[in-house]
Amino acid sequence: MFIGIDHGTTGIRFASTDGSWFELSRRQARDMSQERIVSTMLESLHTTKNDIELIALTYSMGDGISRITPIDKVENRGIISREGAGVHIGGGTNVYDAIASSGIPAVVIPGIHRHNYGHPCFRVYSHGASPEKLGIAYNAYMSAGDRDFIVSDISSNTVTMGVQGLKLLGAIDACIFAPGVHHGPLDLQAIRDVDDGLMTANDAFSTAGVTKLIPYKDLNALQAALEKNDQDALWAFDAIAVFAAMEVASFLMLIPDAIVFVAGSVGSMGLVVNRMSGLLKKDVIVLGKLSAAIGLAQIARGVHGGKKDILGITVE
Repeated sequence: MFIGIDHGTTGIRFASTDGSWFELSRRQARDMSQERIVSTMLESLHTTKNDIELIALTYSMGDGISRITPIDKVENRGIISREGAGVHIGGGTNVYDAIASSGIPAVVIPGIHRHNYGHPCFRVYSHGASPEKLGIAYNAYMSAGDRDFIVSDISSNTVTMGVQGLKLLGAIDACIFAPGVHHGPLDLQAIRDVDDGLMTANDAFSTAGVTKLIPYKDLNALQAALEKNDQDALWAFDAIAVFAAMEVASFLMLIPDAIVFVAGSVGSMGLVVNRMSGLLKKDVIVLGKLSAAIGLAQIARGVHGGKKDILGITVE
């Protein structure tokens, strides 16, 4: 069996190549002992330590490594610093340390950043995507085969990637372009607020999604309002879809014949998919919110089978 662990914004998802999966909230994972995390994983995925061939694990930005690396060779959990984009709770740290001390073979997946972009122009951005996005891209590859493709992951934030000739060209991170539910780029007002000391840059990023302008502050509340045809909710999902489609369209300039995939909790919504498809005049294929964890398990299987690179990312 091969397992993928997706350290996402709202939770930590575990999936196996046998089709099992489960999720822990980041606070649940923070408050569990490391032994309990491992035993819960084994129980929930109906397996034993001896039956696990390899785990592919993600952690935070993944910007401290550029290659897919055995966990015992990774320093500082594969990151430059815990400071930066996003909220630190501690669940991902606890899960990483639990796997590292478990004795189960594991590799750590890097983020997509300045030192491993496939297209030189993307080097203008220090960071393009956190490591679980490589899992989503690989899950898309398993559907697309040798075809070029673009995949947009849309949930708390929006990140879009392009793959040409089985090589990941780069990614447009959440702090650069399209907003998600919670996160988004710093606009002029946010920059002024940071300069005036009203908030940190990370706080500004973490509150720059569509919810900054409406009374609904999380996805569940937004979806409940949508069922009542609330105008704020309709605007929020339309805005997300329009900007996500614009990100995809920017990659279509580089990869005009690409297949388009979407993933994530918002990317799986029919309203968003249909709006994007209409704007792009292309079919949009839904991967679902588990695609990162599933794709990471598929990466683990590929690495164990001897693959030397995953979509252009070197395996150490």
